[in-house]
Amino acid sequence: MVKRKSFLLRLDPGTYEALRGWADDEMRSVNAQIEFLLRRSLRDAGRLPKKRGKSKEQPAGGE
Repeated sequence: MVKRKSFLLRLDPGTYEALRGWADDEMRSVNAQIEFLLRRSLRDAGRLPKKRGKSKEQPAGGE
């Protein structure tokens, strides 16, 4: 099982509600939505270390 790091994140209520709506639309929890967005941003910026083997992240189409 993958070990995860926990930390506190403070958001203003408007940002949280926008994230919650987006997460609901994509059938994710707010936490999973934030993690998805952070991973995608890190990958796009070339700052995410390359993993060996297959990636578990699904394409945007959900396939």
